[in-house]
Amino acid sequence: MAPRELQRALLGWYGVHARDLPWRRTRDPYALWVSEVMLQQTRSSVVAGYWGRFLERFPTLPALAAAPLDDVLAAWRGLGYYARARNLKAAAEAVVERHGGTLPGSTDALRLLPGFGRYTTGAVASIAFGLPEPVVDGNVARVLSRLFAVSGVPGEPARERTLWMLAGRLVPADRPGDWNQALMELGATVCHAVRPGCLLCPLRSRCRALSSGTVSRFPAPRPRPARRPLRLAAAVVLRNGRLLLGRRPPRGLFGGLWELPSCEVPPGADRAAVEEALAETLGPGTRVLRAVGDVERTLTHRALTLSLFHVSAPARPSGAGYSGLTWVEPARAARLGMSTAMQTALERLDLAGAQRTMSRAPRARLRGTPRSNARSAQAAGRAKLSVQPTPKRRGTSKAGSAALK
Repeated sequence: MAPRELQRALLGWYGVHARDLPWRRTRDPYALWVSEVMLQQTRSSVVAGYWGRFLERFPTLPALAAAPLDDVLAAWRGLGYYARARNLKAAAEAVVERHGGTLPGSTDALRLLPGFGRYTTGAVASIAFGLPEPVVDGNVARVLSRLFAVSGVPGEPARERTLWMLAGRLVPADRPGDWNQALMELGATVCHAVRPGCLLCPLRSRCRALSSGTVSRFPAPRPRPARRPLRLAAAVVLRNGRLLLGRRPPRGLFGGLWELPSCEVPPGADRAAVEEALAETLGPGTRVLRAVGDVERTLTHRALTLSLFHVSAPARPSGAGYSGLTWVEPARAARLGMSTAMQTALERLDLAGAQRTMSRAPRARLRGTPRSNARSAQAAGRAKLSVQPTPKRRGTSKAGSAALK
């Protein structure tokens, strides 16, 4: 079947069977870009709710560029893969600086923005600007590998080159955005990884895998590495009714997110070992008071166990391995950008009880605020997070820093 015949067949099917997804009702390049970033590694049913709320909070690209990173990460909470949110924010800042706040309609210009890899560039260029650029995501790869019987394991360089070559040859000049979305739609709704609906496929008469009875062999299964167990000891430190949080470095696991100060410990570590490891993060004099419980989460490559401990910390915790520490009211902590695992940990704690404790305790004076004005500033709700730069310390142990890599 010639490319034009494939295009007519698939686009005709797409015109009838395309799902009514909210981002398909807009032509705003910024809104379409946000949807494409969210849809990477995330189901459309999950993205639908997040996309609308995100655009309400950041309605324009300049608004996203001007927003604090904490607000962006908080709006992203629950979607995972937080590097996407950091790149989205960085790209918005770059667009404001280089292009006056308007997303450029050039493929070459898009490629230079943070987070714009081959897929994102092709998706935004074709869907938002009508440029004949191909896309290959998991759904498209599955459709093309079956249609043309492309062998190889996902991620294998030779296979990926072949798929991108085929996608480039097939994308039409007149409706590239619809074509790319139709390929993704076919993979998402018909050409499933397991039990594909071949009888409903508009391309079934030309599918090489179907004609040879080998649909289940494409794509070849990729061996999944065993998830490495990862246990983090998290310190619950309360002082004057406020909770101590640390901010992760920008890169790495949970990069840029806030959390209870944590460090990696062996799965069978006893209380003394946990106390020693937390002391490397918070400083000498750290004491474990009691265990609170565990939160378990399955990450892409790790089986995470987050063990919570009430901890007594030094007067000025060091925060080794963190980009900053801050004391926050428990109610405010729940609104910061943090991982789902850490959010679950905070919910497991008695934050309401901590809030009542805070209301009975003397309020700490806001840093940089005259004593006479501290109470009025707090009452007006103008208090900001006070991030303490982490002092450089020599001799940080592996136990205190391994979890941050």
